This record gives sequence, C-alpha cells and structure tokens, in this order.
Amino acid sequence: MMHTQLSEVENELGNAVYDVAFKIHRKLGPGLLEKVYEECFCYELFLRNIPFKKQVKVPIHYEDLEIENGLRLDILVDGKIIVELKAQENNHAVWEAQLLSYLKLTGLRLGYIINFHTPLIKDGIKRRIL
Repeated sequence: MMHTQLSEVENELGNAVYDVAFKIHRKLGPGLLEKVYEECFCYELFLRNIPFKKQVKVPIHYEDLEIENGLRLDILVDGKIIVELKAQENNHAVWEAQLLSYLKLTGLRLGYIINFHTPLIKDGIKRRIL
C-alpha cells in the first residue's frame, strides 16, 4: 500500500508553489515563454527564502549503466518537490507520465506540472503524489 501522507514541510512548500504560480499568472498572464515563467518562479521562491535549484540534471541508473544527463528537472524546491513548468496551449498526457517517472527515479514524493498558458491558472496546475 502506498503511503500518500505528506509531511508538514511538503504541505507548506506545496502551498507556496500554488501561491507563487497564482501570483505570477495574475501579474503576467498567459502567452509568454516558459523561460520567463521559470525566472519569475525562482525569483518568487528566492523572495520567500525557499531553497531551490533550477534545471537540475539527474542521472538515470539502468542495471549497471548510468546515464549521466538522463533527465533534467525544471525546478527542485528545497530538495523535496519537483516543479515542471509549461507554457503551451494544449496539455499533453505525457507530461503527467513524465512527472511520475521523475518522482520514481528521484525517490521524491510530490510534484507539480504548472502550465501558465491557461486563462485560469487553477486549470493549469496538476499535483501528483507518489
């Protein structure tokens, strides 16, 4: 049975992820490049004193093989939450599959896909717990 209870820290960081996404979308709206949203997202985390890394390279281990640049996370929040940012008109089912794979491969439990190219940001946020 999977244990889906999140820690208090994970919940607080998750709430901050939502707050940041809403603030950026309210100020900038949809239609910009993903890189712009990424810079703003990191800036907001910095202002809130939340540790983060962007464009984190994660090796993939397959049997005895290590693929050094196997995947790249858009933003890793406090070493606990994966945030994948998008700025595309259409949502793609593969995004969620990728996020679940990222969670599995990193051993992390909580991840978000945030697509800023939506009229209402609440419709562009997907949260997944492994």
